[in-house]
Amino acid sequence: MKNSKTYIIGMVGLGVMGRNLLLNMADHGFSVAGYDNAPTKVETLQREAGKRDIHCTNNLQEFLSILQKPRAIILLVPAGAPVDAVIAELLVYLQKDDLIIDSGNSYFKDTNLRTLRLQEKGIQFMGMGISGGSEGARHGASIMPGGSKESFERVRLIFEAVAAKVNDEPCVSYIGPQSAGHFVKMVHNGIEYGIMQLISETYAFMKLVLGFSDDELQKTYNEWNNGELNGYLMEITSNIFGKVDEKTDKRLIDEILDVARQKGTGMWTSQSAMELQVPVPTIDMAVAMRDLSVFENQREIADKIFQHRELQFTGDWKKLLTQLRKAFYVSTLTTYTQGFALLTVASNKYGYHLDLETVARIWRGGCIIRAAILEDIKKAFHEKPDLANLMLDPNFSQNIKENQEDLRQIVCTASSMGIPIPGLMASLSYLDAFQSSWLPANLIQAQRDYFGGHTYERIDAKGTFHSEWQNE
Repeated sequence: MKNSKTYIIGMVGLGVMGRNLLLNMADHGFSVAGYDNAPTKVETLQREAGKRDIHCTNNLQEFLSILQKPRAIILLVPAGAPVDAVIAELLVYLQKDDLIIDSGNSYFKDTNLRTLRLQEKGIQFMGMGISGGSEGARHGASIMPGGSKESFERVRLIFEAVAAKVNDEPCVSYIGPQSAGHFVKMVHNGIEYGIMQLISETYAFMKLVLGFSDDELQKTYNEWNNGELNGYLMEITSNIFGKVDEKTDKRLIDEILDVARQKGTGMWTSQSAMELQVPVPTIDMAVAMRDLSVFENQREIADKIFQHRELQFTGDWKKLLTQLRKAFYVSTLTTYTQGFALLTVASNKYGYHLDLETVARIWRGGCIIRAAILEDIKKAFHEKPDLANLMLDPNFSQNIKENQEDLRQIVCTASSMGIPIPGLMASLSYLDAFQSSWLPANLIQAQRDYFGGHTYERIDAKGTFHSEWQNE
């Protein structure tokens, strides 16, 4: 018997994220339909759906026929070619004013191209970032929708219902036109890379310098999570050190290979920052260290060649641990600073017209980088919406001033003992450079003019100048 019921919104891609988001929508009273060409994924959703108002199928025509018109369809498929392949399949059946919402981690420039291409066919398109993983999709994520405001209004009530809530405010808001949502999600992931690298460096420091056991590491991270360092990544780090491996009965963390690969969003953040000429050194270093970790065989050989000397710390370990906490805190502030500085420049360059207070607000819940620090960031942009850099905010800069010497001491200690903490070092270098009213870039200008005639600017006159250096 043919299904005559129609459904408010559809989902293409019934992996864990897609299934969980559909279940979340259904739990909030929305009738939803799911499609996947893999029968096993359809069966899994049917099993989990129970009595919820969910229709699932592996027949694309059936899926499209039961959606209310004009149709709204979410894509949760891998970024890149799979997105274009699904869009091509859908276009055979779609009609004017149907809406496609790409909720994967698509590259923002691809989103711009897809938006323009589909507009020519009368199809609406949104690029929408979602953060929070499968748990967030199921129980409340941070959602970053871009595209036309008209398109967002069509689905706003659905996404407000399924988003995470902080102080009863949904962690979703219209971000801006075209690829704004995917750009903001990309920068979110870049910040995520940076913070994860910084946490891993505090782990290395405590393990190698202080000789902490897994129990002591778990206790420390749990304590840190109860103060100004409170955040999702700190919380799960504490939990990780308590996890026992079922196979060996040892702590699972000690059985995991020291290699961390990437899927691209961190790299895209660094690339975009370089294109826009915005320094994000902590994020850059986080990306580089993931790349370096992959060369494990070469690292093992180099370890034997250079015979890393082991030095034993003999000072006040409690004082050093306090310095490490403060060093991590100020480096985290620096990482958020870099990310929001990139958003500021991108907003002007790409015409996104981002409201950075809103970005900070919707990142407070559901997403991976949710943390207490975001309340301070939200406040800073509320008081000065056109703030160019968070380090220029009085409260933010005061927190940095109070803790930056601890960062300097940790960098000195780690460097003297040969402990690699490049993320913390990059954060310190960024702070020192940003605070410097004079940088040696005048020499770089002179060098470029000397060997290439690229000209230079003067302190005492406007314009560009060139000198014949060898004749003077």
